[in-house]
Amino acid sequence: MKKWFKPAALVALAVSLAAGGASVASAASSLKGKIVINGSSALLPLTLQAKSEFQKLNPKVKISASAVSSIAGPQSVRKGIADIGAVDWDASTDVPGFKKFDGQVANPVAVTVFAAVANKNVSVSNLTTKQLQDIFSGKITNWKDVGGSDANIVVVNRKFGSGTRVNFQLKALEGKDFMTKGDNYKETGSSGDMKTAIETTPNAIGYIDLPYVTDKMKALSINGAAPTEKNVLNGTYKVWGIGYFMTKGQPTGATKAFIEYIQSAKFQNGSLKKLKFIPLAAVK
Repeated sequence: MKKWFKPAALVALAVSLAAGGASVASAASSLKGKIVINGSSALLPLTLQAKSEFQKLNPKVKISASAVSSIAGPQSVRKGIADIGAVDWDASTDVPGFKKFDGQVANPVAVTVFAAVANKNVSVSNLTTKQLQDIFSGKITNWKDVGGSDANIVVVNRKFGSGTRVNFQLKALEGKDFMTKGDNYKETGSSGDMKTAIETTPNAIGYIDLPYVTDKMKALSINGAAPTEKNVLNGTYKVWGIGYFMTKGQPTGATKAFIEYIQSAKFQNGSLKKLKFIPLAAVK
């Protein structure tokens, strides 16, 4: 499977930033500026938490953050309406369905775990890759065909441009196509919308990153492996990726300090882990 990052480089980056983490916090109080962030809704919980912490340390830095979809992140940077484009793949390289954004730098910020999720009323707890492929392509339409109750499956998909969709299609479905229409098919525009749809739609299945998983839904195992940090790190769970903050060239000023704060050991091993992301340094 092709990966759009270099694990060794990420580990080296995380180690070097850990050493400099203290200097980031100590020097930050004199910072001034404005940072505009747009893009991935999967990364939004991380972005908002970091924004809150960073602004307490740097009251003269104003940060505004919004989320539509991953593709909107680098597009906003290219248009000059955002300083940071949050995206669930390295947008400085070509990926299936999307050309690279020339002149932009991919700054890794987190490891994101994506999960197949179902409404709480679904009795199935594990699906194979083939079963997922057949469900999301529309070949399997009833839960009884995968060991569940006799009920029509409602497939909830993300709209084109979603980084969660890119990662789930490539890694959970191994590149197989999604269905695009049907009586029991719907699309959502953000991770928040997906969360609501899965929680409120009986017999629904979709996919989302771990920060959005609640006790009102069920995170499904894939090929017997649950979507956990432990299983990502031991190699049994494959549906994960690196989240990036795209910038126009190398980041400078307040933008650089904000990204370095997120990459620092303090944030990576503290707030980031509490949000159910995985620290960059954990990737081997």
